[in-house]
Formats: sequence, C-alpha cells, structure tokens
Amino acid sequence: MIKYPLHIYTDGAARGNPGPGGYGIVLIWGQKRKEISAGYRLTTNNRMELLAVIVALQSLTKSEIPVTIHTDSRYIVDSVQKKWLNNWIRTGFSGGKKNKDLWLQYYELSKKYTITFVWVKGHADNPMNNRCDELATQAADGKYLLIDEVYELNKE
Repeated sequence: MIKYPLHIYTDGAARGNPGPGGYGIVLIWGQKRKEISAGYRLTTNNRMELLAVIVALQSLTKSEIPVTIHTDSRYIVDSVQKKWLNNWIRTGFSGGKKNKDLWLQYYELSKKYTITFVWVKGHADNPMNNRCDELATQAADGKYLLIDEVYELNKE
C-alpha cells in the first residue's frame, strides 16, 4: 500500500535562448529527498524544462507510486493538460512543432505512471521551485557541459 505520493519539482534554464542550459530536479517521497541536475553547452529553456521532467521520471524505480510534478513551465503543463501533446503525436508533429524527440520520450515514460502536473509560479515563494532554479542555473554555468546532440544537429 502506498502511503504518500512522490512529489517532483523541476526547472530548466538557458543562458540566452539558445545558449548554455541546465535543469534542476528535487524528488521528495515522504522523508526522502534527492536532487539531480546537469548542464548543456547549447540548448533552449523549453528543452531543459522538458528534459528535467524526463530525467526525473527516468530516475524512478516504482511505477505504482502516484507522481505529482510541480513545474513553472506553462509549456509543459498546457501541452499535457490541454492535450496538445496528444494532437502533436496524432499529426506527427506537423507544422514544425519543436522538441519532438523529448516529447516522444516523455510520452513513452508517462505511460508507466499516474502523473498529475501542478503549475507553480517561477521565481516566487515556492522553496522547492527556487531550489530547482538554483540547480538549473548552476548546471548551466558549470564547467563540464554535456551536448544536447539533437538540438545541436537540428537547431530547431
């Protein structure tokens, strides 16, 4: 029996858009807390916002736990809650919809979980969102940045 849901807080950042970017994640399950972050040499803010959600879901080991994802990204919340993503998939991302690679990764991962999205105001009074922002910006400013290969090859 599941006693409590998993709360995931995510944020993405880019220094310039495009520019160096990063994501920050805080996972909270009961008294357990884990932080994850990474930086990329050239990417966009929206890619980092979405990658944060993907990496958070990839880090999970139990699919029976309800997941609540807190994000300040309207791009993500609206795309899922307003069913835009379902339409993009149905139409093969026609019309030049961006970040197809990441949206398809998210879509496949999302099938394994019961996910609720909660929009939070960015740079406000949510301590976990603020922590994710710190992690994301520190990662973007880091010395050893990863390569967002799909973005750099396609320059969406």
